[in-house]
Amino acid sequence: MTQQLLENELDPNPFGQFSRWFADAKQQQPHLPEAMTVATCGTDGRITARVCLLKDFDERGFVFYTNYNSRKAEHIHENPRVALCFFWPVDDRQVRIEGAAVKVTEEESDAYWATRPRGSQLGAWTSSQSSVVSCGRGDLEQRFRELETTYRELAIPRPPHWGGYRVIPVELEFWQGRPDRLHDRMRYRLREPKDWIIERLAP
Repeated sequence: MTQQLLENELDPNPFGQFSRWFADAKQQQPHLPEAMTVATCGTDGRITARVCLLKDFDERGFVFYTNYNSRKAEHIHENPRVALCFFWPVDDRQVRIEGAAVKVTEEESDAYWATRPRGSQLGAWTSSQSSVVSCGRGDLEQRFRELETTYRELAIPRPPHWGGYRVIPVELEFWQGRPDRLHDRMRYRLREPKDWIIERLAP
């Protein structure tokens, strides 16, 4: 049966609507439903996009983690405006989010860091993300082995250059695929703090 998205079925709160759809996505396509495209733009005007994983969300925004020396972080430092896009093909759904990215607190980054596998923790120390690796992969693997030895019996601390960003949205669009290209597109637009207006967009 074709799914639909009608005004009287929408949650008045976009975070509630996202929560519904995210729960559906986790049920229908359990492999990485949290994958999202993160688009950034620096002062040079060049837009870049990459896939990151959503690690948390609530009414404060959508959280992902990265190296603060990476290209995306450099862009966010220059221009905090960020766009996110989720695509769940099994449900024929897409969610677009536009907003501003801010760093999460040190405590939040520490708490999430503690949940990461040790291999991922070591990888964060090993890689100077987005920088040129001049001597090939072997250097990375050697550095990883050295760190593995150093921290063999120790807890691995969070690098000072690694942590989270929270994207605080001002606009969210929920797209539901329909036949004949007459898709449902519903946009939540922030008018004032916690005051969202809902608009249907032409497909």
